[in-house]
Amino acid sequence: MRETEIIEQIRRQTLGSHRDPTLIRGIGDDCAIIRPRAKEDLVFTSDFVLEDRHFTLQTHSPAAIGEKALARSLSDLAAMGAEPVFCLVSLAVPANLGGAFVKRFYQGLLRTAKCHAISLAGGDLSRFDKVIADVTCCGRVPRGKALLRSGAKVGHHIYVTGKLGAAAHALSAGKPILPNPRISAGVALRKLGISAAIDISDGLSLDLARLCDASKVSAAIASSSLPLSRRATLDEALHGGEDYELLFTAPPKIKIPANMPQIGIITRQKPRHSVFLDGHPLQSKGFDHFA
Repeated sequence: MRETEIIEQIRRQTLGSHRDPTLIRGIGDDCAIIRPRAKEDLVFTSDFVLEDRHFTLQTHSPAAIGEKALARSLSDLAAMGAEPVFCLVSLAVPANLGGAFVKRFYQGLLRTAKCHAISLAGGDLSRFDKVIADVTCCGRVPRGKALLRSGAKVGHHIYVTGKLGAAAHALSAGKPILPNPRISAGVALRKLGISAAIDISDGLSLDLARLCDASKVSAAIASSSLPLSRRATLDEALHGGEDYELLFTAPPKIKIPANMPQIGIITRQKPRHSVFLDGHPLQSKGFDHFA
C-alpha cells in the first residue's frame, strides 16, 4: 500500500470514533485545527514507544503496541488533572511489516482513544528498521488549575491511586501488562484540590524524588503502608516502574477516597536526600534512559 492509501485507511478507521467539538479540522490537511474553549488551559505531552525498549514484536501484538503508545501519554494528562482533547501519532515501521501491521496498530490505539474520549487529529507515517511511535496528547483544564509537581508542602500527606509492582512483576515473568491511565482519578483529584501530582511510570522511588525536587521538599514513606500488588515484591513496588498509578500529595484537611492509600508525609528538605523509607535514605533506582 502507498502512504496515501494507508492514511485513507486510518481516516476511515476513525469514522464513528470520538471527535471532540473543539477539533475543527483533523486528518486530511497539513495541520489539525483546534479552537479552545474560553477560560481553559491546554496541556501537551509527548511520549515515545520504541521497539526492544518498551516492547518487542514477540511480547506485544500490533494492537497492544498501539494501546500502550497512547496510554503512556494519557497517563501524563491524568497527572495534570486534564481531560483528553486530541492526539497526534507519528509511526515508523519496517518495510516487512506493511499496511496490515499499521491497521492493527491503529485498531488498538483507537480502542484506547474511545475509552478515554480523545480524538485522533493527525500525525505522520514513515519507514524505519524498527517500530517507533511518538504520541502527542493535548488535554484541557480550567485556567490555572493544572496539577503540577511543584505544589507539595511540608505536612502534606502522600498518596497513590492504586497497588504497585504489578507491571514489574509481570515483566519479570515475561508477561507484560498494558498501562491503564488514571484519567478519571486525575480529574477527580484536581477537583478535590490536591497540591501536587506525578504519574508513576519510572518507579515510585524515582518519581517521588522528582516531585520532591520540583517542590523543594523531602518525603518520608513507610514500607508497611505501600499497597503491593499480588505477588509483587517491595523492590518491584519501589523501583519497577510501568505502574502508571498517580502519586500525589494533599493537605490533611482534604478527604481522599479510601481506595487511594496514604503512604507517607512531606517533610522539610534535607541535604543530599529527598526520599526516606522507614527513616533511611531511599536510592532512586527507577528507570532512567540516560543513567
